[in-house]
Amino acid sequence: MTLLLGPPGCGKTTFLLALAGKLSQTLEVSGEITYNGYGLDEFNPRKTSTYVSQYDLHTPEMTVRETLDFSARFQGIGSRAEIIKEVSQREKQAGIVPDPDVDAYMKAISVEGTESTLQTDYILKILGLDNCADTMVGDAIRRGISGGEKKRLTTGEMIVGPTKVLFMDEISNGLDSSTSFQVVSCIQHLVHHTDATALISLLQPAPEIFDLFDDVILMAEGKVVYHGPRTYIHKFFKNCGFRCLERKGIADFIQEVISRKDQAQYWYHKEQPYRYVSVNQFIQKFKECKIGVSLEKELSDPLEKTQSRRDSLSFKRYSLSKWELFKACLRREFLLMKRNSFLYVFKTLQLLMGASMTMTVFLRTRMAVDIIHANYYLGALFFTLMLIIVDAFPELSLTVSRLEVFHKQRELCFYPAWAYAIPAAILKIPLSFLESFLLISLTYYTIGYSPEVGRFFRQFLVSFGLHVAGMSMFRLISSVSQTIVASTTAGTLALVIMSSFGGFIVTQPSMPPWLNWGFWLNPVSYGEIGMALNELLAPRWEKVKSGNTSAGQETLENRGLNFDSSFYWLSVAALFGLTALFNVIFMLALTFLKPPGKSRAMVSFERYYQLQGQEDSRDESIHNESKISVETDSFSGSETGKMVLPFQPLTVAFRDVQYYVNIPMGFKQKKVQLLSDITGAFRPGILTALMGVSGAGKTTLMDVLSGRKTGGIIEGEIRIGGYLKVQDAYARVSGYCEQTDIHTPHLTVEESLIYSAWLRLPSYIDSETKASFINEVLETIELDEIKDSIVGIAGVNGLSTEQRKRLTIAVELVANPSIMFMDEPTTGLDARAAAIVMRAVKNVVETGRTVVCTIHQPSIHIFEAFDELILMKTGGRIIYSGPLGQNSSRVIQYFQNIPGFPKIKDKYNPATWMLDVTSKSAEAQTSIDFADVYETSTLYKENIELVKQLSSPPPDSKELEFPTRFPQNGWEQFKACLWKQHLSYWRSPSYNLARFFFFSVSSVIFGILFWQRGTKINNQQDLFNALGVMYSALFFFGINSCSSILPFISIQRTVMYREMFAGMYSSWAYSFAQVIIEIPYLVGVALLYVMITYPMIGFYWSAYKVLWSFYTMFCSLLCFTYLGMMIVSLTPNTPVAFIMASSSYSVLNLFSGFYMPRPEMPSWWVWLYYLTPTSWSLNAIFTSQYGDIDKEMHAFGEPTTVSAFLENYFGYHHTSLGSVSIVLIIFPVGLALLFAYFIGKLNFQRS
Repeated sequence: MTLLLGPPGCGKTTFLLALAGKLSQTLEVSGEITYNGYGLDEFNPRKTSTYVSQYDLHTPEMTVRETLDFSARFQGIGSRAEIIKEVSQREKQAGIVPDPDVDAYMKAISVEGTESTLQTDYILKILGLDNCADTMVGDAIRRGISGGEKKRLTTGEMIVGPTKVLFMDEISNGLDSSTSFQVVSCIQHLVHHTDATALISLLQPAPEIFDLFDDVILMAEGKVVYHGPRTYIHKFFKNCGFRCLERKGIADFIQEVISRKDQAQYWYHKEQPYRYVSVNQFIQKFKECKIGVSLEKELSDPLEKTQSRRDSLSFKRYSLSKWELFKACLRREFLLMKRNSFLYVFKTLQLLMGASMTMTVFLRTRMAVDIIHANYYLGALFFTLMLIIVDAFPELSLTVSRLEVFHKQRELCFYPAWAYAIPAAILKIPLSFLESFLLISLTYYTIGYSPEVGRFFRQFLVSFGLHVAGMSMFRLISSVSQTIVASTTAGTLALVIMSSFGGFIVTQPSMPPWLNWGFWLNPVSYGEIGMALNELLAPRWEKVKSGNTSAGQETLENRGLNFDSSFYWLSVAALFGLTALFNVIFMLALTFLKPPGKSRAMVSFERYYQLQGQEDSRDESIHNESKISVETDSFSGSETGKMVLPFQPLTVAFRDVQYYVNIPMGFKQKKVQLLSDITGAFRPGILTALMGVSGAGKTTLMDVLSGRKTGGIIEGEIRIGGYLKVQDAYARVSGYCEQTDIHTPHLTVEESLIYSAWLRLPSYIDSETKASFINEVLETIELDEIKDSIVGIAGVNGLSTEQRKRLTIAVELVANPSIMFMDEPTTGLDARAAAIVMRAVKNVVETGRTVVCTIHQPSIHIFEAFDELILMKTGGRIIYSGPLGQNSSRVIQYFQNIPGFPKIKDKYNPATWMLDVTSKSAEAQTSIDFADVYETSTLYKENIELVKQLSSPPPDSKELEFPTRFPQNGWEQFKACLWKQHLSYWRSPSYNLARFFFFSVSSVIFGILFWQRGTKINNQQDLFNALGVMYSALFFFGINSCSSILPFISIQRTVMYREMFAGMYSSWAYSFAQVIIEIPYLVGVALLYVMITYPMIGFYWSAYKVLWSFYTMFCSLLCFTYLGMMIVSLTPNTPVAFIMASSSYSVLNLFSGFYMPRPEMPSWWVWLYYLTPTSWSLNAIFTSQYGDIDKEMHAFGEPTTVSAFLENYFGYHHTSLGSVSIVLIIFPVGLALLFAYFIGKLNFQRS
């Protein structure tokens, strides 16, 4: 078992990926990698080896056990079946009777394709996941397992299989040292007992974990510095002139000794002057030492390719047969559909609501069988088609949300793309069937279509075919686009094309001949043909004559749908054919397209000029030299008095704190207690550590004390400076560094600090002082080198994990708080980065602030930087609260004084020792309840007395109060939020360029479809075509604006929760900034629409009409955009937001007055017509363009004028345009106010 060490960015992950055969094919790779003498091209390395990523990607709706069960099933049993067969034969020959338990276990894990295995239970127990085995994994919004448990699940998902080669990337991040030791110890047993090979990358391995490894690889600058036995590495560096300090972990030492900043402290030839030894010099010395020479010799002798060595390699891509793969994927898809049943029920209810409205708008009692009402029937049919296709739209977000996990499992050779794609398509068919049947059942007879039962089922068949085709098409779009923003843009563009070429808005004969392909490749066209022929060729329409032809036939001719009745069946066949085609392309896209790559961006002209060599090289070398400093081993700040702005030192005292969470319905228990009788205090100038095994309640306690819990029941007393805690005032003087590192993705590091300081430092501090304070913080946390880097989205692009962690601390530190809470500040950091962070933390403490950190697996050095410790056990009870003492002497003495307690080993990490000997299993062995022992100790009595003292306010002290709730006034909050939003929008090409592209392409499509026909109005169909183009532009541009904003605001909302908890601004300041920043972009796209479509379509040229066209489009886009924002504020996550948005589109479409004009609308729905923004937008854009045109035309065979037809048919009056213009702006203002209200009132964050 080999340990891989090195600072972040040295190439560890790339090295592991190269060994696992997972490097991108676009990279140029030289050299040779062999397994048992076989090159990577001679077998399947991805199946032979397993790469465990440092990113925890899991399906949030599955439980821990289900995740492991499915992983075990897909990975198969390897050669276990052959081994057990061979072992059984040999046992019989030798007369050996195996242990029944071992025999049963071995046979149970050798059965292929089982849904649940003993191996899963074994791994759950080993990794300490058995207590949360039936808990859902969860995500940022859904409650699930903790970060540490998620990290263990990532490891368990891979080691549950039979793979004998493990490449594991930083698997201990977020785990306490005891659990990390248990996990690595489990892997050590696996490696030693099964002759497996493991290369494990760790950031901060404790000495006892380091000692578990056989070999060590040390990397720096993309090169291997040392590769040899663990026992020799100390001697190697001693020969180079460096020695590990007392009470310093060897792993920390070897990572720091290759760093220019930390190397000097380890130089031990005091009689000789210290000289920096570079990485290349270390590499040369290693090559010359006996280990390096031996390694070179071993590599130069290739391994012989024997049959036994070949047998241990995998040559198949997948472990299961095709049928077993299909069954496993089908079962998982069905499980996920059950878990997402709320989404599907919600979607079906929305569709039924739309159907109910449709049938009461197009009511049969108001619809006659004649040439005029035939158009209303066609309108009802087309609206039904759009209702179906929009109902399929949420499939976009559902598919995109699964792609990340799919790409991971595809790379791991769990299953092929077809095994994922086919169940995804098949299991949605019953849903399509149900939704289509309910829709047609509700609408068919109430609207008054032809009463023959055969025609009812034929309309249902078309509806069903269109729904499955729509679902398949949107799945395909998601698999190609891969991101939610790109998918939304592409999906909306598909809606525009389908509706425009569908044969209703613009008839097929009116389209340019070279665009007819758009009609014949369109699912909506076949739906329109099928439903129109089914209805208008019915006997009742044949009886009504219009001239020499029937009313049905004439309507079909006017609409360009004059096909033979047999064309109905061709339409149905085309719909199911397109469904098959979309699913085949979906499968191919999943097979061959790679996931989006990761990127890092920087915004700095200064850095640009440096890179271009336009700055004096001498100045740059001086600048670089100034960065090289020799730092002492102490964590104490080297510059006292730094980062000091006026603040009030405050104590935090808490007594008998209890915390309960409610249990969902269906469980016997109504609530669970997570914290029990917590009493203690945090004091200024004292650094306190909160420790305990994973799930002990460390973060929960910190959240309760800091006021971050939005759910559950909190009991007990919390006092700040002796006064009862008031959350609003408390938020002003406290900082909270979250474990999850949530930041605005589009700002740079420096801009993030400027923004935090702007909103959180008092207004009386001048800008010059703020700027110098920000620079001091950047230097203290060592972020000055990357201050111009874009933060990015975690795991996707931007800063690395440790850089994000430091930024989180800097953002809170720049607020100059009196009290700082830090949730696992060193998790995800290597030894040197952790040391940097702890130096910064000690600097903060020395200024007299109160600082509390939860910490998981500290090295001895980091652990002993703390002054006091609160140690917790599972169940949320304290088992120690007091000082650490010199070299942890006080805490060691306390535990060793307990009768029967094991003594600490020499040079053992006290933090690891404490967690080991107080764990649940240790308590069971010793029958000691450490919480009871603590509550009867003198230490507990001293703490109770201390809490009593600190609960009384000091003389001459005042209760925390501020004249205002926030440090800045409302105008400053708005300005800061607007500044941040401006930068975010400007740096979001995926959002803004996508919508400019969408508007440009759509406008060109509309212009081409209706080329120079804007003034050629001779009959009602010409006018319907012109109005149809304007309606499509308003409605589909609006859908794009609404759908595109949903994921963007969802990301912003997560950041907003953190910033509002920190007391940075009110929800109104954030909301108005978000509302205002959209305006210039929407002005731009509205102008783009007018500039492209107006000359192409050839509308009437006058400044009045052009301005009305622009104003109407702008107000409509504002409405839809602010509607999207409001929907996000009302929904817990993006998929639900998409479903709610889809139902909104149906209402906005139905009551727009295009399908059913206001004069014909039932009186009981007229109120909703007036409350629908699209009805006013259509009124404005139609009336301003044609309401004053008195040109003669024929409408349904009768002579009339254009303006008169608009008045009589649609009820639009040119004289009412003034009041319409006012209403157009009232709608977006109202929606913006609702967004601002709900975003502040509703909080969907996991609490």
